[in-house]
Amino acid sequence: MIPEDKPVVFIVDDDAGVRRSIEDLLSSVALPSEAFASPQEFLASRRTDRPGCLVLDIRLPGMSGLDFQRELAQAGVQLPIIFITGHGDVPMSVQAMKSGAVEFLMKPFRTQELLDAIQQALERDRKLREEWRVVAEVRQLYETLTPRESEVMELVVAGLLNKQIAARLGTGEHTVKIHRGHVMQKMQAESLAALVRMADILKLDQTGRDLQRLH
Repeated sequence: MIPEDKPVVFIVDDDAGVRRSIEDLLSSVALPSEAFASPQEFLASRRTDRPGCLVLDIRLPGMSGLDFQRELAQAGVQLPIIFITGHGDVPMSVQAMKSGAVEFLMKPFRTQELLDAIQQALERDRKLREEWRVVAEVRQLYETLTPRESEVMELVVAGLLNKQIAARLGTGEHTVKIHRGHVMQKMQAESLAALVRMADILKLDQTGRDLQRLH
């Protein structure tokens, strides 16, 4: 059993020989891997949300690697992808990279090229997961605010003074000060600058969710 926090390299290729050779390569550098013959097999597997990356053949029966990349993005699966192919072309590689692929390798490729790309993909995944952790923590803190405290926070980070906020909300300046204190305490913000950074994180999080809904 692979520990939950240990990165795993997922391999999707319809060629059993390619799957086996990549698994052997990864085993030689102590990197766990799981191999699948098709995107459908990968999607049907009982995978936990473990860190890792995906080594994906771009030409697969039934569903191309590019279509699978799109499907994963729409499903919110953010695994970094390394494409491998024996039949690639420039437009295909450009499309793959524009859609967020880490690397596009032509078969036969040097084993070190693949290992370097995998390390780059695993590092990208580690950074993404750290960003998600920070976003989740800030969102959790924000959800403890009352509706009025949320309003006050929005106006505070917009640069308004307590007097201006009170006028905007139709309340007293002293009440605004109390709400502002609660906001700083609940958000665990040590300064206005820290609160502004948190507001920026929340905006990016909301933008990402809106984009997911659009897709």
